[in-house]
Parts: sequence; C-alpha cells; structure tokens
Amino acid sequence: MAQVQLDAPAPDFTLTDYQGNEISLAQFKGKQHVLLVFNRGFM
Repeated sequence: MAQVQLDAPAPDFTLTDYQGNEISLAQFKGKQHVLLVFNRGFM
C-alpha cells in the first residue's frame, strides 16, 4: 500500500458500508468533520 505524506490531503477512496452502499471520501468534501474508523481485525 502506498504511503501518504504527513500533512498532505487524504487520497480519495471508496469503501462499502454495513448496508452494502459504496461511500467515497469525495462525498464528504466541504463537510466540517469526517471521522474514519478502520478495523484491522483481531489477531
């Protein structure tokens, strides 16, 4: 996976939500706050 530079804008990406809808980061452009939570699973 490519690394992102510190203080650089986040690259756009698309993920599927728990209801099967595709959501992209670009959909939140201009919103005040965006919270991203990534579950890395259990080890």
